[in-house]
Amino acid sequence: MDSFTPIIYKWYKQNKRDLPWRGTTDPYKIWISEIILQQTRIAQGLSYYNRFIGMFPTVTDLANADEDSILKTWQGLGYYTRARNVHFTAKEIVHKYNGVFPGDIKTILSLKGIGEYTAAAIASIAFDLPLAAVDGNIYRLLSRYFGISTPIDTAKGKTEIHEIATGLLPSGNYGFHNEALMEFGALQCAPKSPNCQNCPLISSCYAANHNISGKIPVKSKKVKKTARYFYYFFVESENKILLEKRTENDIWKNLYQFPMIESQNELSDAEILNIDLSFIAMENLVFKSVGEKKKHVLSHQTIYARCISLETGHPEFNHSKFIQINKKDIYKFAVPKLLERFYINLNLPEK
Repeated sequence: MDSFTPIIYKWYKQNKRDLPWRGTTDPYKIWISEIILQQTRIAQGLSYYNRFIGMFPTVTDLANADEDSILKTWQGLGYYTRARNVHFTAKEIVHKYNGVFPGDIKTILSLKGIGEYTAAAIASIAFDLPLAAVDGNIYRLLSRYFGISTPIDTAKGKTEIHEIATGLLPSGNYGFHNEALMEFGALQCAPKSPNCQNCPLISSCYAANHNISGKIPVKSKKVKKTARYFYYFFVESENKILLEKRTENDIWKNLYQFPMIESQNELSDAEILNIDLSFIAMENLVFKSVGEKKKHVLSHQTIYARCISLETGHPEFNHSKFIQINKKDIYKFAVPKLLERFYINLNLPEK
């Protein structure tokens, strides 16, 4: 164990990626980077981070922004609760802490959307507090290196890894330590097909020496996915189209979409053409086309969606649930990535 962290530190200095949130102790930027990367690979998250910080460079800018602009900036990242939470927390920091990000772990943990890992990452990197920030990369690295077979998705497994991680903390420079271990786990001790033969820890790694790197870490629970069936209606009237806002406590809350119904089961083309369209509240709707089915996979559900094009010569409608916009303005609205995939086959102006 004595050589474990020195080897990783040396590796980190030689191999770490040049990322914009490294080399800063600004807790706001560290917080935003950690939230973006919670469910997102760095390759994808980097451009979102740069765009987000460009739009909202300070916690005050974020607090003062409207939710629609935040969701639009976040569009495509998924897990939109993260975006709504950072907005809520930014307003709390401005109003309750005078715009200064709190520097103690108890207060950081009290902020909405910030769990133990994110709080420890912010506290150690921004404020050099002696806390082990244990993300998925470190769970994997420590499980393999020490041969931990306890499932990491159990309370016992999490406690076991956290105790090891805390025991590895140095006497200072805690942010560097945590970032080094996370980077080593991300790049060297990768989730799939780790390059064990070229790993500087191979001589002392339990998993490598027992040829079980592909079996560790252990997880006890399998995610059960449910299937959902969405049918979107692209309603054209001259240069106008309809949108609605998802306000229920479900996926994509507060994002926009075309008028939509959800079915308990997949509908045939004939069943789609017989859907009662009275919910749209427009006269003389004419079916134009029924789009191909698209599959969209989320963490706990798989959505199968189709987009049905309709047209009417009567632009007036009376329905508080929908808004009517110019086609060219569609790109101003934050929509689910799934809905964006239908744009190419619809009669929309170029972006």
